[in-house]
Amino acid sequence: MPQSQKGERLSWGDAAFLYLEREGTPLNVASLFLFEGRIPLEDCIQLVDSKLPLIPRYLQRVVMPPYNIGLPTWESAPQFDIRHHIREEKLKRGSEAELKQKTSKILSKVMDRSQPLWDFTLLQGVRGGHTGVVARIHHCLADGIAGIGLMNVLLDTTATPQRAPKRSKREQAAPQRDSGALLLESLVNSYSQLVQKALGTEAEVLKVAQGIVAQSGTGPFAELGSLLPEITAPAERLPFNQVCKGPQKFAWASVPMADFKAIRERCGGTFNDVVLTIVTSAFRKYAKAHKVNTANRLLRLVVPVNVRGSGDAGALGNRISFVPVPAPLDIRDPRELLANISQRTQLIKNAHIAEFVGFFGALLAAIPTSVQALIGPIASRLPLSVCNVICTNVPGPQVPIYLLGHRMTAWYPYVPIGGEMGVNCAILTYDGTAYFGFTGDANAAPDLERLEQFVTTSLAELRKAAGVRSRTKAEKPVRMQRPKIQAETKPKIDPVPASSSTEHDKSAQATVLAASA
Repeated sequence: MPQSQKGERLSWGDAAFLYLEREGTPLNVASLFLFEGRIPLEDCIQLVDSKLPLIPRYLQRVVMPPYNIGLPTWESAPQFDIRHHIREEKLKRGSEAELKQKTSKILSKVMDRSQPLWDFTLLQGVRGGHTGVVARIHHCLADGIAGIGLMNVLLDTTATPQRAPKRSKREQAAPQRDSGALLLESLVNSYSQLVQKALGTEAEVLKVAQGIVAQSGTGPFAELGSLLPEITAPAERLPFNQVCKGPQKFAWASVPMADFKAIRERCGGTFNDVVLTIVTSAFRKYAKAHKVNTANRLLRLVVPVNVRGSGDAGALGNRISFVPVPAPLDIRDPRELLANISQRTQLIKNAHIAEFVGFFGALLAAIPTSVQALIGPIASRLPLSVCNVICTNVPGPQVPIYLLGHRMTAWYPYVPIGGEMGVNCAILTYDGTAYFGFTGDANAAPDLERLEQFVTTSLAELRKAAGVRSRTKAEKPVRMQRPKIQAETKPKIDPVPASSSTEHDKSAQATVLAASA
């Protein structure tokens, strides 16, 4: 983990998550972890407190500039109290339904911006003798990859906890400065940022232009023309594409990665192609359950892409671009759907669509920050149909990991929702299992839990089409009590994959990092 600097400004992308946030739609990345046994609150507090010097950003709060002129800065939090960030709640029955309800309630709250923007909640009494841990980090502080880095600092690869580092003296909060001086500094910084943004936008324009010239007339670039109308057209709304008002609901499912690998070996494509095929099939079933005619309809997926270089793999903040993937909802044959999605994602990857997205991001960054802060909460309420669903796929460690000697048995990821994206999906792979987390607005998707069974059913259909027998059962530490959902009328079956811009097997080399700065 890199050391943070006092007074460091947020990037435009990080600050955007602050501007867009409002009551009812907190913009946090989060996870629900399940650990064997009971983890005492005081032991957890002591462990995290000892590791904070390794991640000094978590001792800092966001300070907004006067009149939002210029970007916010990271400053040491005055009178930091770790007990404001690590707390404990007791479940009454410990059932899965209660666990979901409690987790959803925690995830629906907006964090206090006068404090560092992270917290952990220990949930005691989970059925089976487990402890649940809900970890939240504001999206301005970290994206999914950076969130994994935080857990790498806190967790161990063995049941024997590492010795806590010697506690160093914490940085003192800077004294409050004169408001006039702050305003002058903000104006100077704002002018500097404007120049940098202009130069950055020019660089992005040149980069995109070079890509167009280099690939003009080539196969992949020419073939992309057939997809452009699908990518650029407004997304057709599905039942859950409603303006989010809160509260949030959280649902999950888990499936064995061995099945994904076997399907790839039989059908081709990437791990991410298989994932997107299952997600598309699950949402097709959800649309059908809501009487939606899926003929000639597309599911507009937006897939975040990690753009970190090898030198900044542990960097905090957001280092992501986005790739739109239009997936057909009217293909019922699993193999045909997999092949279709594989072809689309390969074309999009070859055409460097992520660079185009970066270009438009640079244009948005040129808007004055005071205007961004003003229009952010308004924009999050507008009926915009940019996409149907965000689907993020994060590789986690493929070995068992431990917190204070307690083995983690499940890791369910949470991605925020907002605007008209009333449902989003996150997938995280850990220790041989792919964990699906579905976030939904309680009003836009009151039956969010249906997606749990639809994922399981879609995987079974794809397995059957590929001629693959399930060899490993995904571990379910909490007894599942899902309602029975009628499968769609006998689907026609043949194999297919899903999507993401980077092949999972290569990026999934992430194992737990050593707890060092």
